[in-house]
Amino acid sequence: MHEKLRSFLERQFPITDEQFEFIKTLFIPKKVRKGEFLLREGEPSRYSVFVASGCLRTYTIDDGGKEHILQFSPENWWTGDMSFTSNVPSRFFIEALEDSEVLLTELSSIQKLNKCIPESAAYYQAALQKSMEAKTQRIVSALSATAEERYNDFLKKYPSLVQRVPQHMIASYLGISPETLSRIRKQQSQKR
Repeated sequence: MHEKLRSFLERQFPITDEQFEFIKTLFIPKKVRKGEFLLREGEPSRYSVFVASGCLRTYTIDDGGKEHILQFSPENWWTGDMSFTSNVPSRFFIEALEDSEVLLTELSSIQKLNKCIPESAAYYQAALQKSMEAKTQRIVSALSATAEERYNDFLKKYPSLVQRVPQHMIASYLGISPETLSRIRKQQSQKR
């Protein structure tokens, strides 16, 4: 698992063997089974999560009992609830959609990493900014894009997930009904 993290990080900034040995001490490897939760609503979020293999989803459930998927996290993605920086109860669930291998790190470990490896601090800041931009774009898309446009954006963002994630979950992520998604997919297949 740690080697997948190293490969990911080396695409962001150079790492020496000595630095990587230090980095390994800051991450907790964990295997999660399909259907297992890393976080449940109401629990304090303690970790940022690197997905080495498999796929996770982050979602919430509204007062009517309807699930709203905020994010899918396939391999080489980071996930977590930013409430881990403020120690307040989470509003989200993070669940494994497949058997997965993840690396967990606490805020204090991220701070140590950023202090000891300045390139990491720059990467972390850029990643947070990119995450905020993606969330803003997702809000704009939800408010102004058509269902078909949102589906096409999903295909660009998560090309490997169409065959791995159930259709009703993709529909939840898009904010549409499974029937609408089925209709969009049928129309697109007829255009080809």
